[in-house]
Amino acid sequence: MGMVTFVDETTAGGRGDGWTLDMAEERLALRELIRRRVFQEVAEYHAKRPAVFQGLVRPEGAEHALNGYALRTPRRIDPEKQTELALRAFERNGFLVLVGDRQILDLDEEIVLPLAVEITFLKLVALVGG
Repeated sequence: MGMVTFVDETTAGGRGDGWTLDMAEERLALRELIRRRVFQEVAEYHAKRPAVFQGLVRPEGAEHALNGYALRTPRRIDPEKQTELALRAFERNGFLVLVGDRQILDLDEEIVLPLAVEITFLKLVALVGG
């Protein structure tokens, strides 16, 4: 079993604290990796019920807040729906995925997961006037 560390960064230079998830597989398609990440984020949100959801993508009906997304009305987040939003965001270049120094370009590309790999999700920030 290996441990994957997820780290979020922005093109503006921000870098979040990394968090880990155990993986039994040595290889996993990016699509499945994103699904597992999102399911874990949603499960942690439901367990703790913080004021702000800190996830890969903004849930529907949420507003940008400091360090995450604020839900206008507290509610359960559907992990399947959240996964769909994340997969669409990847396909629309909302974020890049880097494993080491290699960019993963396709959702169905298999990623080798060595014992302690860091996977960076680089969130692309819209430029003023861009």
